[in-house]
Amino acid sequence: MSNPVAVVTGAGSGIGAAIARELSARGFIVAVTDIDGDAAARTVASLPGEGWSEVLDVTDGQAAGRLADAAVERHGRLDVWCSNAGISHMHAFTEVSEADLDRTLAINLKGVFVCGQAAARTMRRLGTGGVIVNTASMAGKQGRVPYLSDYVASKFGVVGLTQAMAFELAGDGIRVNCVCPGFVATAMQERELAWEAELRGVAPEDVKQLWVADTPMGRLEQPEDVARAVAFLAGDDAGFITGEALAVNGGAFMD
Repeated sequence: MSNPVAVVTGAGSGIGAAIARELSARGFIVAVTDIDGDAAARTVASLPGEGWSEVLDVTDGQAAGRLADAAVERHGRLDVWCSNAGISHMHAFTEVSEADLDRTLAINLKGVFVCGQAAARTMRRLGTGGVIVNTASMAGKQGRVPYLSDYVASKFGVVGLTQAMAFELAGDGIRVNCVCPGFVATAMQERELAWEAELRGVAPEDVKQLWVADTPMGRLEQPEDVARAVAFLAGDDAGFITGEALAVNGGAFMD
């Protein structure tokens, strides 16, 4: 039997790259996708196993469909799809522009929606079931997050969408879950540190210490912490779990 096949979006860096490497280490053939083709190629070069890179705009449902079909053409199967691509920026609620709102919702929510459709259609056609894992956030479970109102809205949407997908797709043997990371040490976080520090009128290191203090486990989260949780949801040990929003945040938010 051939190795299982996974697609990971937004995998040119950060959490997505860590997910791609973790799945590769566990025997998956991984399609590494990103809007930045060079970044995707660099992640492929870091995989311990087989993979390939693709440029993907996650807001383009037709392109996502072509990618799902390409995975089947290459390897005869599509087992896991991880919708991880996302963006953030920081402004006070009253200062968020409509353009920024539209872009955040397009990438963070519409992207998960149309990529989920593409994956589900292909998995349904194959008739072998599958797994979809969406990247949400602890900001998808609480609105008590400063300067990220549009991001919060998008991630609450991902949590609800995950449940709706799970309910509809269970009959096809497709499980759908999401992960809700906390303060993850990535390039995106470095940007957020600088933004929040400016908005608060403090130093970035002061903001970082606030985040650590908010995390009972006493450290910033690493991308690999999220990747291992995604790999669990993608595997057989999670075979009766669907519709869940798994908190992976060191206790920064408990529900």
